[in-house]
Amino acid sequence: MKKYVIVALVAFSAMVSVKASAQGKIAHINASELLQLMPEAKTASEQLEQFAAGLEKDQRALVDEYTKQMQLFDSTSAKLAEAVKQAKIKEIQATQQRIQEFNAGADQKINTKKQELLKPVLDKAKKAIEEVAKEKGYGYVFDNSEGLLLVAPAADDLMATVKTKLGIK
Repeated sequence: MKKYVIVALVAFSAMVSVKASAQGKIAHINASELLQLMPEAKTASEQLEQFAAGLEKDQRALVDEYTKQMQLFDSTSAKLAEAVKQAKIKEIQATQQRIQEFNAGADQKINTKKQELLKPVLDKAKKAIEEVAKEKGYGYVFDNSEGLLLVAPAADDLMATVKTKLGIK
């Protein structure tokens, strides 16, 4: 009976160590490069550029309005009554304030739009990486695009397999 218990423990230990070593396989991928290769990322980038260009056009219109107000004020301020001068100065300051608020809002809108456009692309890339890792039996996949991993054991590069999975040449 003791022999059966010992044999069972040895067999169980062997199974656990095999399972543990299978979960310890390590791979890496340059996620930044992968995203640059994805057609969806290029499309998202183009859409973001168009969105930003529209905001820039609106911002230029505000700046042009401000410039006209300043030029008009400079050319007529000597002839204006003090009350009218003060009213014009308030108008100019209000336009400056609108420009500042627009710029702050535009940055936020661009960041929001970027996240909105890139989320599906990032999700698709992540899903493909996860599927390849699962198919190949990798427990860990590191992103080496940022160079944050300074020392690591030897690992396989999944770039070619993930590109194939995504249909990228």
